[in-house]
Order: sequence, then structure tokens, then C-alpha cells
Amino acid sequence: MLNLTAQKENDLLTMELAGRLDTVTAPDLQNAYQEESSGVSNVVLDCKDLTYISSAGLRVLLTIRKSLTGELRMKNVAPTVMEVLEITGFADILIIE
Repeated sequence: MLNLTAQKENDLLTMELAGRLDTVTAPDLQNAYQEESSGVSNVVLDCKDLTYISSAGLRVLLTIRKSLTGELRMKNVAPTVMEVLEITGFADILIIE
């Protein structure tokens, strides 16, 4: 299960993610992003309560990153999620705070 909240301010979209970002829930993130993405050039994902990410979740992150003219930042990334980002090389293409 994935809980997410989105807040848009000017060209910045901040999304808080909680739970699991996997095959079942990745479409939820994709849909929420598409609903809020008009006029957005930067996205911050607050991952303090994200406990798991799968390849489906990584695909959504890549799709979001490619659609932006600005930056995709991830903050408060848990060690288990960070390990996946590092192993897959996503830590090199995303800004992680």
C-alpha cells in the first residue's frame, strides 16, 4: 500500500510517499504526478515513510525525471530504499538529499 500527498507551489511539486512503491502502487504515483504536473518543472519526493521500492517504482521515477525541465529530488530516503537506488544506479541520476 502507498499513501501519498501532493502539494504544488508555483513550479514545484512536493509529494510525500509512505509505504511501498511496487507493481501494485506505482500506477498510483504515476497518476498523482500526471494530475499535478501541469506547470511543474521541479519535483521533491519526501520518502521518510517509504519502506520499499521495486523496479516498477524505479520506472515511475525515471518517467517523472525525464518529463521535467528542472530537477527531481528525493529526501529522507531510508537505508533500504537507498540501497536499491545505489545498486541500480539511480543514485547517480537523481538528486538525493
